[in-house]
Amino acid sequence: MSWMGIDIGTSGCKAVVFDSQGRAIASAYREYGTLMPQEGWAELDSTGVMEACVAVLAQAAGQVVLTDPVAGIGVCSQGEAFTALGPGGVVLNHAMVSFDTRAADLARSWPATFGARRLYEITGHTAHPMFTLFKVLWLRDHRPEAWEKARHFYCFEELLHAHLGLEPAISYPLAGRTMLFNVRTHAWDRTVLAAVGLDAGRLARALPAGAVVGRLSDAKARELNLRPGAVVVAGGHDQPCGALGAGVTAPGRAMYGMGTVECICPAFPMPVFSDSLFEGNLCTYDFTAGGMYTTVAFSLTGGNLLRWYRDVWGAEEQRLASVRNCSAYDLLMESLPQTPTDLLVLPYFTPSGTPYFETRAGGAVLGLKLSTQRGEFLKGLLEGVSLEMKLNVEILREAGIQIGEFVATGGGARSPGLVQLKADVLNRPITVVEVTEAGCLGVAMHACAALTEEPVAEIAARWVRPVRSVEPQPALADIYTSRFERYRGLYRTLKPLMP
Repeated sequence: MSWMGIDIGTSGCKAVVFDSQGRAIASAYREYGTLMPQEGWAELDSTGVMEACVAVLAQAAGQVVLTDPVAGIGVCSQGEAFTALGPGGVVLNHAMVSFDTRAADLARSWPATFGARRLYEITGHTAHPMFTLFKVLWLRDHRPEAWEKARHFYCFEELLHAHLGLEPAISYPLAGRTMLFNVRTHAWDRTVLAAVGLDAGRLARALPAGAVVGRLSDAKARELNLRPGAVVVAGGHDQPCGALGAGVTAPGRAMYGMGTVECICPAFPMPVFSDSLFEGNLCTYDFTAGGMYTTVAFSLTGGNLLRWYRDVWGAEEQRLASVRNCSAYDLLMESLPQTPTDLLVLPYFTPSGTPYFETRAGGAVLGLKLSTQRGEFLKGLLEGVSLEMKLNVEILREAGIQIGEFVATGGGARSPGLVQLKADVLNRPITVVEVTEAGCLGVAMHACAALTEEPVAEIAARWVRPVRSVEPQPALADIYTSRFERYRGLYRTLKPLMP
């Protein structure tokens, strides 16, 4: 038997089939466009997304239907975006994705009435326009006809279940991202729903990650090229699914997603609520395995900064890369000095992410001299992002969430120099793993566990394969520890000067 994970992202969806050893044996991808009809709006055509999902499921499964048919599917989904469904399942709105900011005013005003700290103690999250709660409020206030007609409000995980003919269910980790869910009781919160005017019957049932949602009909299984009786299991929010797929199955470890957005996602045994996490916008919600909890610390600038440098300043490296048939990123990394720079960079070239949720983009580079070289400037930018992530890690540590080791995923994990820099700044070892599609792998593990009854942690131990381990260099780590003490006060010092 084989197992499949599908990752429903913001720009596209991907399905990957894994064999009994956790090796990818088939995959398919479909891209879809983000609609931006007005400034600050960002939407997906939910009907088109579902069509793409069905297409990748059938295509990926069709590649192995004669040799190793798929027996189970797990669903990994972007968070927050929802679709209102009317009678007969008619779609009433486009799904507002995470970076849609139309509900910004509601995210400021509504918690002031309900109680910002009260909302955090229930949902584990601090207010931000990305969350479903505020997008639903916007729909209620600005599209009353859709609000009245809507029978159901589904995120993409349960919307796919409905599309496959199953009774929809939302996983605990994804439900946590709605800010309508009580992360302590694992149920839709009555007080929040009452304040919104939303009945729980319009939302999907909630299940722990890995629970069986249902079995597909024989007709639907044939349509998708699956084994008869194939099951669909609850998966979850893409970040903790990716952490599971990277082998994070116990406290003390965390995924470090080194992609366009940099993200740290640990696992810890109990929900943690504190003043420092509240002030740092560091959430607490269900992890995807073992009854544990997680948080998401992230820099929206992240890997975007390296791409920006390549596009604006790296014309020569791009030219050489085309001649040598190699990556321009590799050539840029070769230009970095071996030692820490004298620069101090505030990496808010986009809205910041945690801990400040600063929406006014405005980066700063301090310490430039006429002697500063291009490689030093680039390394200073990368140091800035790394110090920002260390700031998040320190806030977590002070709240009792200890991270002793990171597991790197994403495109940046392929760069030994970048991984070494992260290890030096964080002063933690970083393990690089073989996995390329961590989200798909994580939910495929759950599908395998549902059918074989093998604990998902044991599956992860077999399926996740370390490639190398990178230790921090003590002398450089000491320099960055000293540098960090200056970095901690940088944002508050510069904030009054931001436009």
